[in-house]
Amino acid sequence: MRINRREFVASAAALPVGVALPGMAFAASNNKKYRACIIGDSNCGAFGHALHRVWAVRDDVEVVAVADPDEAGRRQHAAEAKAKRTYADYAEMLEKEKPDLVTIAPRTTVNHLKYMLAATAVGAHGMMEKPIATDLAEADAMVRAADAKNLKWAIAHNFRTTPVVQHAKRMILEEGNIGEVLELRSRGKEDSRAGGEDLIVLGTHSFDLMIALAGKPLWCCSDIRTGDRPAGPADVRSATEELGPVVGDRIQATFGFPNGVYGYFSTVRTADGNGGRWGVDVYGTKGIVTIRLTEVPQIHLLRESSWTTGGKDARWAPMPGEPTMDRESLRAERYAPIVNDLIAAIEEDRRPWVSLQDGRDAYEMIQAVFASYVEGRRVELPLQERAHPLKRWNATE
Repeated sequence: MRINRREFVASAAALPVGVALPGMAFAASNNKKYRACIIGDSNCGAFGHALHRVWAVRDDVEVVAVADPDEAGRRQHAAEAKAKRTYADYAEMLEKEKPDLVTIAPRTTVNHLKYMLAATAVGAHGMMEKPIATDLAEADAMVRAADAKNLKWAIAHNFRTTPVVQHAKRMILEEGNIGEVLELRSRGKEDSRAGGEDLIVLGTHSFDLMIALAGKPLWCCSDIRTGDRPAGPADVRSATEELGPVVGDRIQATFGFPNGVYGYFSTVRTADGNGGRWGVDVYGTKGIVTIRLTEVPQIHLLRESSWTTGGKDARWAPMPGEPTMDRESLRAERYAPIVNDLIAAIEEDRRPWVSLQDGRDAYEMIQAVFASYVEGRRVELPLQERAHPLKRWNATE
């Protein structure tokens, strides 16, 4: 089954709850016209993965303004978003425009908290680029700010919401195509950012998907190395983008999930670089499902309890009944399920399907990896200490 661009947008309303895109509606039920503002910074994280265009899938949302301190970037992104006005200062924009919706677009996290607090101060709902924050204390402050005014905020974990991934989730958890789930295995992209930065930037998607498949983890145990030696406080560095401190170029982490399911995450810098392994593999008593987080997620099924292809009929195949998506459709409408559900969540007064809290949960797994290594023990989740483990580590040396 192939899904084109128009059908992908419509799928937000057509697919049933628990199968793909739950609780969504394409048009506002109360005929409200929402006013949206977009916060970007071409000098610091820009506009993320085209988050200035997310509202284009809605005919009931009008982009009234874009903020960017960089003049050329401001002009370009405002034109692409079809914004009516532009501002150099995001705070001035929010104060003057009083939007219903705000996009926090920069992919760097250093300013996410102040953007979020400014947006909630004017009573705006909205959507934020991932990862959520620079530490858990910031993420907690964001959630508190939204909850205090009953504001609905989503995060750009778009891979989980694609029809192909949702179909795979249903086949694994509801149809039992691979039997009882035993473990999850994930790797980062393992490109030039392999190690600590890969853990933050790509791990947030991997962990969001692992939680969707197995629930929130109960504990984490990790090992971090720089080259062939254990990482130390002197190895802590700033990420190449403003994402907070990172450490290590070889990371191995184990998570304990409910029902005895184990999860593993690795990111290792090698001379071969990115090998296309980024994603999550789900191992069950009757087979394996592999999910590769490419632009159009690639999903394959092996029905074989031994987890090998040595059997007579054992072979890798697409998931049965899997919807087929083309790259153009997914690129154009990659955030449509999240945006459509966010509007529905506002009108139904409920938490969005891909919520700010979900962004915090995935980020907590990232912080748990650092915390376990720094503390030299298995750590329980949720973490009691909300400050960044690597900042505490440096301070104690």
